[in-house]
Amino acid sequence: MILLQANQIAQQFGADTLFKNIQLEISSQARIGLVGRNGSGKSTLLKIIAGIDPPDQGTIAKNKNVSLGYLAQDTGLDSDKTVWEEMLEAFSDVQQIEKRMHELEIQISQAVPEDENYETILNQYDNLQQEFAEKNGYGYENEMRSVLHGFQFDESFYDKSIQTLSGGQKTRLALAKMLLQSPDILILDEPTNHLDIETLSWLEGYLQNYRGALLIVSHDRYFLDKVVTEIYEISRNKMHHYKGNYSRYLDLKSQQLASDWKAYEKQQAEISKLEDFVAKNIVRASTTKRAQSRRKQLEKMDRLERPQGKEKAPNFLFHIAKTSGNIVFQLENGAIGYDHSVVSEPINLDIKRQEAIALVGPNGIGKSTLLKSMIGEIPFIKGEERFGTNVTVGYYDQGQAELNQNKTILEELWDEHPTTPEVDIRRILGSFLFSGDDVDKPISLLSGGEKARVALAKLAMDQKNFLVLDEPTNHLDIDNKEVLENALIDYEGTLFFVSHDRYFINRIATKVVELSEDGSRLYLGDYDYYLEKKQEEQELAEYEKSAMPQEKPKPSGKQNFAHSKEQQKQVRALQRKVTQVEEELAAADEKINQIKEEMTLPENLDDHVKLNELDQSLHTTQSQQEDLMEQWEDLSLQLEELETGT
Repeated sequence: MILLQANQIAQQFGADTLFKNIQLEISSQARIGLVGRNGSGKSTLLKIIAGIDPPDQGTIAKNKNVSLGYLAQDTGLDSDKTVWEEMLEAFSDVQQIEKRMHELEIQISQAVPEDENYETILNQYDNLQQEFAEKNGYGYENEMRSVLHGFQFDESFYDKSIQTLSGGQKTRLALAKMLLQSPDILILDEPTNHLDIETLSWLEGYLQNYRGALLIVSHDRYFLDKVVTEIYEISRNKMHHYKGNYSRYLDLKSQQLASDWKAYEKQQAEISKLEDFVAKNIVRASTTKRAQSRRKQLEKMDRLERPQGKEKAPNFLFHIAKTSGNIVFQLENGAIGYDHSVVSEPINLDIKRQEAIALVGPNGIGKSTLLKSMIGEIPFIKGEERFGTNVTVGYYDQGQAELNQNKTILEELWDEHPTTPEVDIRRILGSFLFSGDDVDKPISLLSGGEKARVALAKLAMDQKNFLVLDEPTNHLDIDNKEVLENALIDYEGTLFFVSHDRYFINRIATKVVELSEDGSRLYLGDYDYYLEKKQEEQELAEYEKSAMPQEKPKPSGKQNFAHSKEQQKQVRALQRKVTQVEEELAAADEKINQIKEEMTLPENLDDHVKLNELDQSLHTTQSQQEDLMEQWEDLSLQLEELETGT
């Protein structure tokens, strides 16, 4: 069912056209990703679709019974309430139903069956009870706890005033409340900003099972691959639609470009042939009619535009002035923190030349602190650190604190390299898309993406052989991320970086270091390898926890290992079956609700044949649901017995 349509939407920005002729359709259960360059108008379009801003042209048609929720990027809750009280507001309608049910319960207890209103009260109560159950009235508090836990809020936060929380925590709470409100259309602008990897993974799973439609702007390609099933791209003021996730969109876009070029070249060859015929034959009496016919054919031809491919992107490389020794940086039994308060220890690092190492871990664990300790901004609380021979360090700060807000772009680079000719500085800035009068813009007036490009330009000019990068992809759109990735892949120096962009980590990292309260742990692979190893560790830990010591002779090491691996294999197989049955149960439940809705449609109420068909389908599906429920209970029991060893 179509929930919302955007028809011929256009928007101006001063004298410039931001976009035009935009067509977008949101159906129930849609999973839409909206992508495009920074400044292409993605956030503006979301506000128009959400009804916040009017379009200059075009219309938005929305089903009047459809609820819509919109969350702008970096929006934080501003409330005097506690965390728990604020989350409860998402279920205010459920609480009203619950209050009315209690009132009716009192009336029922005081009434007698002979009263003339008794049946009416009972019917009201039954209807309210059904609505209460449909809106998760019996489980909404558990749902609140689950969502808050997913966003890293444990019970110690429930009674805290929102005013006392950090900006990042308020942003996460705003997203949590929006998810709990569960609108039919959920519109999110950059929801993954400032989330750590654990929270990102949880959010992906939650949105995959979201009952409504999703429209999401995100520069997180890994997230888009996991969540969305169709892509709308804004490019050169126009909208293009592709079916599939982000990776599929890239393939389809490439195929479309190749097809467009083929059609364009074929038409150009045809045009050239016709024009040549006209030129040679228009003045000859014997062939002039045919030449005139070809000329008319040319005039009526719908000429294809020349395919333009990708929009202009930065084009840069990171060079090194001199090569370092094989050992770049070593840290033994390090500890990081502030004011002698340790956040993480022991930390051990052994970074070799040309390695690319990603540092991951939850927010607040000290990843940025570790980077600043490595470059000498914050002293290590304990540990022995040393740099290798000829190591020169370049540092990228995610907050761009290294940039002087009072300088222009040109001054920012030229003041640090005063002997470099201005033409060379301008050439380097041009490769980062700053040209002409752009270089005279003050740093303070730049967007986040522009500041990021200035910081990267400075880094490129410094030609250091060891780059320490703190969230280098923040503020960059997808195209600019790809350019940065390619530059770092070709970089001949050494990389140590913090990033929440899992796609970026997969492309760049040769190793992953996980930081926790218990110090550092090294994984010899990319992000997917790290995930795989973490899953194996979790499964082994769960098995060891469930395998209580028995009063039986201990098996040998080989027997114990073989038994452990076999049991883990059986557990995973059963877990997959349980998950499959749960998905089938959810599908059956959705089908039952759909049939019930169809039975109440006006066109079906008077159609007894149709109603009979729907009723039979309902009974069949309910019977299937009961069978699936029995399977689920049986499989769950088997899984519990296997995990506990009973």
